[in-house]
Amino acid sequence: VRIPNGIATSAQICEIGAIAREHGRDTLDITTRQQVQLRWIRIEDIPSIIERLRGVGLVTLQTGMDNIRNVVGCPVAGLTPNELFDASPVSREFTDLFVGNREFTNLPRKLNVTITGCLDNCTHTETQDIALVPARRRVDGLDVAGFNVAVGGKMGSGGYRVATPLDVFVRPLEAAGVAATIALIFRDHGSREARNHARLAFLVEEWGTPRFRAELERRLGRCLEPAGEDARGEQQTDHLGVWRQQSPSLNYVGLLVPVGRAKGSQFERLAALSEEFGSGEIRLTVSQNVILPNVHDRMLPTLLEQSLLREWKADPGEVARGTVSCTGKDFCSLALIETKDYALDLAQALDRKVRDHKRHVSIHWSGCSAGCGNHQASDIGFQGRRTRVDGEIIDTVDVFIGGSAGPNAAPGVCVMENVPCSELPQLAEFLLRYGDLRQLRDQLHTAEGVRQAAVAGTTGREAQ
Repeated sequence: VRIPNGIATSAQICEIGAIAREHGRDTLDITTRQQVQLRWIRIEDIPSIIERLRGVGLVTLQTGMDNIRNVVGCPVAGLTPNELFDASPVSREFTDLFVGNREFTNLPRKLNVTITGCLDNCTHTETQDIALVPARRRVDGLDVAGFNVAVGGKMGSGGYRVATPLDVFVRPLEAAGVAATIALIFRDHGSREARNHARLAFLVEEWGTPRFRAELERRLGRCLEPAGEDARGEQQTDHLGVWRQQSPSLNYVGLLVPVGRAKGSQFERLAALSEEFGSGEIRLTVSQNVILPNVHDRMLPTLLEQSLLREWKADPGEVARGTVSCTGKDFCSLALIETKDYALDLAQALDRKVRDHKRHVSIHWSGCSAGCGNHQASDIGFQGRRTRVDGEIIDTVDVFIGGSAGPNAAPGVCVMENVPCSELPQLAEFLLRYGDLRQLRDQLHTAEGVRQAAVAGTTGREAQ
């Protein structure tokens, strides 16, 4: 279900919940693209479900296959004091340009887009095919707020590639048109020879930045301004907890939905809470959680006592709050292992054992190499595998550490392969107690470079 920028109304969330309860065994998932996936739907029920969604202003158009997927953005856009500007209108404008428009269908592969004005790196921008991030540029003696543009980020099709800056600055009023033009360049020139080499990243690598930028300017019919100063800081937030909004006496409350798996009845209760304690609006995050905005100071204590907030906590453990999981093989034919239960069990075990761990840590699970859980952009990442051990096929993972998005984005490095899932509690506890995993990642990169240089100076059996 497409939810641009993750911003929904209580009526929409209530209807999604009712559909899940009535037709989907009361099960739904919040995704890492701020959407909702409905489960267990029978084909004969789909026409009426589509009409019910349309009745509250929702569609499922172009959310899968070779299309522009849900446009993600800061889930507290327009609320947080820590943003350069509210970029959610740009997300909606861009979405309106391509949804239902055949000019933007049948792309070589999917296209992931983020448009954000948040300064807290909350949307994994560098993993996206198109990333518009907040920036300032000095023009005629004045500071102008807008976006720097990066292209070619990805997670699947060979692993995490950090998006390439285009050295382009765009104003908010022109941003949707620029993003649309980039999408059409991909449509017309992206490779269609092999699906594992059909993402925008491969076109960017083939052409190089100067040619790509020149083609963008040619299609727009004008020169583009050079990139401005990246306005983002080093910090990263998930927007969980109670936070003061820009408006006096108002707060937003971020609630942890463990690994994004929810009940339809919980969505219905959430919608009711947003009407009673907020403004009838709900936000979904790329970390698979929910946010209730516009809660007045006088309503806040009562809201925090509600039963749903004992299930979806505003103050979860540090490991649980940083745990993200893809759908897993229960509902995805590509996944090699079930991820949700493993992720939940590990988070609960670690939050019990590592009580003194105060630093926010992200642990992301992907059931396969497609990387829908963004496992290479997290402190600790697991990629599912199936491996034969002592004659038995068991669930295992490859282990990555030190991944990040944001201004200093870097892919996590694989440190172990085919680790049995049963051994992950001990391994993850060791990694959490180790300390700075990004520093360890850099040390391992250096060590790998030394090893490769040594191998390059040897031959045959010596190298083996």
